[in-house]
Amino acid sequence: MDNQQVLDLFIGRGLVDTALAQDVMNEVESSGKEMGEILADYQVIGSKDDVWPVIAQELGAQLVDISEFEPPEALLTLVPAGTARLHGALPVGYDDNGLSVVLTDPLNPQVIEDLRFATGQEVVLMVAPDYLVEQKINELYGGEEKAMEDILNQLDGGLSLTGTEGSAEEDANSAPIVRYVDLVMYQAIKEKASDIHFEPFETEFKIRYRVDGALYEMAPPPVHLALPILSRVKVMANMNIAERRIPQDGRIVKQVGDKQVDMRVSSLPTQHGESVVCRILDRSSVNLDLPALGLPKHVNDYVVETVHMPNGIFIVTGPTGAGKTTTLYAALREINTIDTKLLTAEDPVEYDVDGIIQIPVNEGIGVTFAAILRAFLRQDPDKILVGEMRDLETAQIAIQASLTGHLVLSTLHTNDAAGAVTRLIDMGTEPFLVAASLEGILAQRLLRTICPDCKSPYEPSEAILSQLGISPHELGDKSFYTGRGCKTCGQTGYKGRAGLFELLDVNDPVRELIIERAPSVVMKQKAVELGMTTLREDGLRAIYEGKTTIEEVLKYT
Repeated sequence: MDNQQVLDLFIGRGLVDTALAQDVMNEVESSGKEMGEILADYQVIGSKDDVWPVIAQELGAQLVDISEFEPPEALLTLVPAGTARLHGALPVGYDDNGLSVVLTDPLNPQVIEDLRFATGQEVVLMVAPDYLVEQKINELYGGEEKAMEDILNQLDGGLSLTGTEGSAEEDANSAPIVRYVDLVMYQAIKEKASDIHFEPFETEFKIRYRVDGALYEMAPPPVHLALPILSRVKVMANMNIAERRIPQDGRIVKQVGDKQVDMRVSSLPTQHGESVVCRILDRSSVNLDLPALGLPKHVNDYVVETVHMPNGIFIVTGPTGAGKTTTLYAALREINTIDTKLLTAEDPVEYDVDGIIQIPVNEGIGVTFAAILRAFLRQDPDKILVGEMRDLETAQIAIQASLTGHLVLSTLHTNDAAGAVTRLIDMGTEPFLVAASLEGILAQRLLRTICPDCKSPYEPSEAILSQLGISPHELGDKSFYTGRGCKTCGQTGYKGRAGLFELLDVNDPVRELIIERAPSVVMKQKAVELGMTTLREDGLRAIYEGKTTIEEVLKYT
């Protein structure tokens, strides 16, 4: 539903004046939130769902509650599945007045005319929240794969697109493409995917999504639909669809059921068109409580103790998608109290947390990590989170902040904990300053866990055991498990993810090695002598506890 239409309706009814309307629209464009949520933020309405009674009143339509709605089969047959999905229409009743329907876009009068033509019935409009209508259509007309098939059949059955360069925006906003892209996103979010990849090739167009770190392919649409599908995603993300020569970034906020999902969108020009990736930030699927992260007890106790320190630097390292930000936010939640001022600088802000002041990086206007961090020190903070130490300037200011009485939490992209020290020194920071400010480094990985519904024991070969550095006679009574594959896990054998952790406590012996510029290998050996559990050793623990497979541990350590 168009945000501007909703705002115009509120202006027309005298609920929003011109000055406020401009502020509201600016907020919609900058935040990516839906109009109902912004109007609630400005206290025009009580909550985002209060927008629907106003829309119903404007249209002279009845507001209905469809949350528990279970229609008879005969009613559903009056609006075929393809028509329901194409027009975002759900039949809710039939009497002498005609067919009563609720729509995902009740403010579009063309939809009513199209439904009259498609069903041969007089259509009576009723109003319900659009996210509930979409959810009920997907529930009552079959799964997402069937829905996509219906939409593609609609395209092949005469609703074909022009496919010309000049009509990209028109094609992107055509009903079949809008519905198809919505269904792709709905299915990915339902599967708890972290990313959706739209990838054009010379003779095919692939759509893949990443679940628990592994990529899975959806049934591919015809290659001639690549341009309108990609254009639709760019329209949703407020990107320039006419510009296909340079990379672009955008943002989509989508309502799925009763929750809001944030997506970061990136486009990249390739030889055969634009590759577009949507990073899904489903806040409802992430538990930001430290105990829920599954940290080993000694690591959990150390993190809790460290975040309560008055000053110092605590770093979490690992590759992209290893859960570093989640770990740091869970640590911040431990100290998010009324007597502590918390500031974060992120690119982008991934989780909105009450009580924490969060600032997004915008390098285009000079709002860099270093610039934000410098400004932070004038804001009298107690604890600071810096999304990433990318350069010398950021690292130097973070060290100065820690030495002047602030606790700084940050991330680095290194393979292990000891490598973080080497990276900081390679950036140009002085070893004695690193030694003085650094309190601890936590390296982590996320690996897939065995599906509980198809978990079964198995005997690994000597060859794969040798890759782990284990000989068969060392095993004793240890058992190994794998997932056979079942309906629950989509035949993958894995369901969910768990962390592996390597904690380097920067104590006096380690500080001496930092000042001496010792190689990371030497530092790691010293930490192991002092009791550090490496990522590989933590992986062996996870294997022996039956949480994951040997293949996963070998892949990530």
